[in-house]
Amino acid sequence: METEAPIREVIEEIKGYGGDAVKYCYQCGKCDTVCPWNKVTKFSMRKLIREATFGFPEIDMEETWRCTTCGKCPQQCPRDVKQVDDVVALRRLAISYGVSPALLKPVRIAGASLVADGNPLVVERAKRADWAEGLNVKVFSEEMELLYFPCCYVSYDQRLKKVAQATVAILQKAGVDFGILGVRENCCGESIRKTGNEELFKSLARENIKTFIEAGVKKILVTSPHCYHTFKNEYPEFKVNFEVVHISQYLAEFLQEGRLQVRGEYGKKIAYHDPCYLGRHNGIFDEPRGILRSIPGLELRELAESRENSLCCGMGGGRVWIDTKMQERFSNLRVEETVGLGAEVLVTSCPYCIIALEDSRSGLNYEDTLEVKDITEILQEVI
Repeated sequence: METEAPIREVIEEIKGYGGDAVKYCYQCGKCDTVCPWNKVTKFSMRKLIREATFGFPEIDMEETWRCTTCGKCPQQCPRDVKQVDDVVALRRLAISYGVSPALLKPVRIAGASLVADGNPLVVERAKRADWAEGLNVKVFSEEMELLYFPCCYVSYDQRLKKVAQATVAILQKAGVDFGILGVRENCCGESIRKTGNEELFKSLARENIKTFIEAGVKKILVTSPHCYHTFKNEYPEFKVNFEVVHISQYLAEFLQEGRLQVRGEYGKKIAYHDPCYLGRHNGIFDEPRGILRSIPGLELRELAESRENSLCCGMGGGRVWIDTKMQERFSNLRVEETVGLGAEVLVTSCPYCIIALEDSRSGLNYEDTLEVKDITEILQEVI
């Protein structure tokens, strides 16, 4: 910790902040029983909420950034404490007082890159649309059916570029008139907001909103559930409302309408991982499964913790930028469970989840026995 004085100031203000936790929390501990951290180590959301809201001086500020905002604890809370909102508010307050634990160094680097180039990956903005080279992807214009917004990781990460490319191939196959904004895109800002950097989130959001309005955007197709959540649920705070669709919703609709035809088989055993921000936070469970069940030869095996009870991959809440010890990664449990089910492919619908699951697949030496795929990569193979 850089200094102790700001911590004391934060604690004093937290006493006044209070919020739902002070009013309603009666320390039942249900939040701790469902928290994924307690599958790999020890962490108490109950203790954090109590210490934060009552201003106990022993509060560990590093613990404040452990939460992945997966949404499991507010889902189970009998008193509607809204732990995720409280934790993000605590982070925001701490940052405003200059409290910055050492573990936040990569978050600060990501923030600087967001300011300089509109992405958290320290890659120049000019390369944002390189993933689309040779794919005949057009620049968005107002007359088009929709804007495809691929997200930062899908635009820059070598593994995840394949997801954007699969998406484009499917959209073109379906005859969708779409375009991208390329270098005019900025990060949606969801993850940096969850780390507590509210001002940077607002700056990114305003820039995106200005760009969308100037370009005549009305409908936005996204790959990332984090973009989906932010555009749909948080950008309306700025008095705008765009129609926002996640790719799994869009493709499920196309298959139902016959706009896409499945022509091949996928003779493998599949497990589907529900991303927190697609499923638990936004209620999208059936569409991805509908896509998978429409593919001949594919055998879908449900994981024990699925749908509303899905296990977090560990990358939410800004944790995508924070290094987690190998033995404490939730994604390890997911990979082990998938292998135990006898599945050959672990499928999801979120770039963050793919990052986590690919790392665990490699770290646990399952590279030869298990594949990790985005749902678009599966569908591309059979249409």
